[in-house]
Amino acid sequence: MFNPSIFKAYDIRGIYETDFDLSFVTRLAYAFVALRRLDGDSDVSKPLTIVVARDMRLSSPAISEVLIAGLQSAGAKVIDAGLLSTPAFYFTVSNQKADGGIMVSASHNPKEWNGFKMVRAMSRPISGDSGINWMRDEILKSEEFDIIEEEHLAVTSLANAAEAQLTHDLEHIDVNIIKPLRVVADAANSMGAQYLDLLASKLPIQLEKLNFTLDGSFPAHEADPLKSENLEQLSQTVKKAGADLGIATDGDGDRIFFVDEKGVLVDPSIIRGLLAQIFLKDKPGSKICYDVRPGKITVDLITASGGIPVPSRVGHSLIKEQMLAENAYFAGESSGHFFLNLEVGCYEMPMIMIGKLLALFSATELPLSEFLKPYRRYFHSGEINRSVKDKDKIFQLLQENYSDGDISLLDGVSITYPNFWFNVRGSNTEDKVRLNLEADSSDVMTTRRDEVLQLIENS
Repeated sequence: MFNPSIFKAYDIRGIYETDFDLSFVTRLAYAFVALRRLDGDSDVSKPLTIVVARDMRLSSPAISEVLIAGLQSAGAKVIDAGLLSTPAFYFTVSNQKADGGIMVSASHNPKEWNGFKMVRAMSRPISGDSGINWMRDEILKSEEFDIIEEEHLAVTSLANAAEAQLTHDLEHIDVNIIKPLRVVADAANSMGAQYLDLLASKLPIQLEKLNFTLDGSFPAHEADPLKSENLEQLSQTVKKAGADLGIATDGDGDRIFFVDEKGVLVDPSIIRGLLAQIFLKDKPGSKICYDVRPGKITVDLITASGGIPVPSRVGHSLIKEQMLAENAYFAGESSGHFFLNLEVGCYEMPMIMIGKLLALFSATELPLSEFLKPYRRYFHSGEINRSVKDKDKIFQLLQENYSDGDISLLDGVSITYPNFWFNVRGSNTEDKVRLNLEADSSDVMTTRRDEVLQLIENS
């Protein structure tokens, strides 16, 4: 049993026992092995080696157990990496030289949800266009998959995968220049606690921990820092403790967010731009990817540092695919994903990002809010969703009404004017469009936001 809508553009996600059940998990395992054999980049004379990891969700152990058994039935060798953040999972697939991997996680979704993030060798992403939709179609049309009758290969349990990732990432962090900053971190009872704990043990910072006990019922709040209510505890604690900054992570730990000493969220586009400048010092003139949602400060900072800005479609798998195609060194997404393209692979590396930013913040005597003031130069609408009957009609109307602007159709419709710019994208699974608009003044942002929304709502 499964609802085909769980197959998204960058992963598989739905409500467990409503949108999918354990019989689906077995069929997914078979389809994944079939996809990896069809890819033709592994030695077909040998069993595939697949890494399986899981997050702390209440349903993850049962799903992981069935997934592993399904992969065995399909003839694969399995490395069970246990409880891991998604970035540590990516590292493990590459570090173990596996043929691919499946992470059991629903990221930031509520507790009833679960899902799967899947990668090829070297943690190369699998998106809707590069395998997810193929697996959906195979599961829909296949009554059964090939089951290996011979004795199953043993499962290898892998200990200390997170510690191995820490050892690797520390090679990219200059610990000696980081000051004993006072940092509050809120892990939302989720997998970010794992690497935040490990990283803090190696840095000279003073860390106050919030919600570090892994608990898939999310007793404190949802593990989605993009919702302002989920940052409230962190913001209040930062102010009360007189801390220098705060850090928040999401459910599977692949997204990171920062608040300043006043408890105010630092726009991810500013974080992305600052990181771009840091990494451009390592590799001058590199290509830097960013998603199409407005965040002009990123482009400003890339250009100022001699980098080459490369826009990408929205979605962690899609932006990683573009990074690999363009040989981009760093990328950032407006939703808090930050990626590096290193020898070990191309994926989110939050420990390196945190280490680099703490080093940057250590180099100034200014409070973080004052340090960031020059970068807080644009005004953003936030992401606004609207239900519509015909998404394509909306896109056409936008192009007609704003025909004198600079138009891009890379992902939905992006239109740029000198003093404001916006993107409208369609939902992958719902009859909705999502507006993100930015401007060089608050008044222009408000006026243009309302203008675009009126066009959408009246069509």
